[in-house]
Amino acid sequence: MTTQKPLTSSEVRRKHKEFLFPSCANYYEEPVVLESGKGARLKDLDGKSYLDFFGGILTVSLGQAHEGVNRALHAQIDRLGHTSTLYPTLPLVELAEKLVSLAPGKIQKAFFTTSGTEANETAVTAAQVHTGRLEIVALRHGYSGRSLLAQSLTAHADYRAVPTQVAAIKHAHAPYCYRCPFGLEYPSCEIRCARDIEELIQTTTTGQIAGFLAEPILGVGGFIPAPEGYFKIAVDIVKKYGGLFICDEVQTGFGRTGTKMWGIEHHEEVFPDIMTMAKGIANGLPLGVTLATAAIADSWKGGNISTFGGNPLSAAAANATIDTIVGEKLADNAAIMGKLLREGLETLQAKYPKTIGDVRGQGLMQALELVKDETAKDRTPSPDATLRVFEATKSRGLLIGKGGLYGNTLRIAPPLNIVRTDIEEALRILDEAFATIEPPHPA
Repeated sequence: MTTQKPLTSSEVRRKHKEFLFPSCANYYEEPVVLESGKGARLKDLDGKSYLDFFGGILTVSLGQAHEGVNRALHAQIDRLGHTSTLYPTLPLVELAEKLVSLAPGKIQKAFFTTSGTEANETAVTAAQVHTGRLEIVALRHGYSGRSLLAQSLTAHADYRAVPTQVAAIKHAHAPYCYRCPFGLEYPSCEIRCARDIEELIQTTTTGQIAGFLAEPILGVGGFIPAPEGYFKIAVDIVKKYGGLFICDEVQTGFGRTGTKMWGIEHHEEVFPDIMTMAKGIANGLPLGVTLATAAIADSWKGGNISTFGGNPLSAAAANATIDTIVGEKLADNAAIMGKLLREGLETLQAKYPKTIGDVRGQGLMQALELVKDETAKDRTPSPDATLRVFEATKSRGLLIGKGGLYGNTLRIAPPLNIVRTDIEEALRILDEAFATIEPPHPA
């Protein structure tokens, strides 16, 4: 029997192109073929090492091959691998109780799926069933997933394979302060984007809605945080017209924004009726969750199952992940390291003032929006500069993300247990990368 020769990086790239949908795009001109990892360090098939500051799209919360999560997985897979939601299991009920205890407000019930897309689908349906109404308000620049409903909720043309097929979805202006749709500035704007939701409901709906779905920080939209006061105004208006608040914590949840467990907890006097989460919940294993108040959950009378939702393996990984986040106070670490990262990014903005138009984010969810010439007040998006920095950081061993409607935003989100030396290394590499496209401004 002959031993099959291991594939090279170029062969893996060729097979990916040959056998996967072309729409399944990769980062970089020459995609990185990752082979192994430990913590925030990754290695490709060619043996090159990288510092990972994107974590599989904010999913590997604790870094690769985390010992506690792996230990829980190994123990669980030797006992029980799969059951479906038709059977209660210990990992599932432990996770449900844990999530409910951590959730803000009056959240009391959980439903498990396998992704953020499914979690958002479940949330919207739950709101419609409970209220007896169909119309949903979502945000421009928001992203909700890949299904037909989720694509209709998503306000990015590039992520819509077909025209909107699901009726009753209205899109409000995003709280995008750097590119205010009203040409105003915060706080003198009095948060016009939030107040405009009332006229949106009055003029484009029946006047009574099912709900309002929003991310505390628009993730795919380019890490756009809502300003203080936005959600209080927006949610009060939604309640006035009979709607529920669906808070999408798929990217912001589990300590990512620093200090708090949930992104929405940074907004006072705002409590979700329904919450969705996925990504960072299980350190890379597939799991989506919809949380709701008891009244909303009890309204769903029809049959409702999930074949893979909350499977014992993902649930065990999630329990271990959350226990680590809470036990090691990683939300606090996200705040401390996030402050260090933010200060470093603002230093880069001062050093490269023409290219870096905006620095924004919260905790370990930070972004740089690149433009044609901020010094000349020309905020024309610069996806070309973004790609050049992207390639330059990769060649120097740093992996980051990108996004935004215009493809001109660098997204930076290291693991929650990242340390100071890794932050400093990432900032050094970013500095070197920006120096390749703009002469440093004298201090």
